Amino acid sequence: MISLTVNGQVRQIDAEPDKPLLWVLREDLNVVGPKFGCGIAVCGACTVHVDGQPVRSCSIAVADVAGKSVTTIEGLAGGGGRLHAVQRAWIENQVPQCGYCQPGFIMAAAALLKEKPKPSDQDIDDALNNICRCGTYSAIRRAVHRAAAILAGAS
Repeated sequence: MISLTVNGQVRQIDAEPDKPLLWVLREDLNVVGPKFGCGIAVCGACTVHVDGQPVRSCSIAVADVAGKSVTTIEGLAGGGGRLHAVQRAWIENQVPQCGYCQPGFIMAAAALLKEKPKPSDQDIDDALNNICRCGTYSAIRRAVHRAAAILAGAS
């Protein structure tokens, strides 16, 4: 058994130690926000936070996160149903087209803003190296700047 905390809840997983975290989340725990895109840690659709750091869950074994805290898009929002600032900014800026890659982008953006509360366009481009097949990059950049303003207290 492998123990990890997923979205604030301690979970015991009976899985092969080398099973990718993405598949443990999706298949064993029915946490389907992280998406499978490429399986080689390039596209970022599977991005989650492990102990607060963004990781590509398709390329990390569940044994490597034993005893750690995993946050997915489902666990990003605060209590009481209040959306995270990044989620709010994504909605305000109508970022998604197909939406498939968006959970990974949102998780990467939340991690960036935690480290750099006022990121430049270059900071955003460097940190959010996920792939969006619909090409919503400019809307994503606007939403990250809006989320930074929300976090800074602007309404």
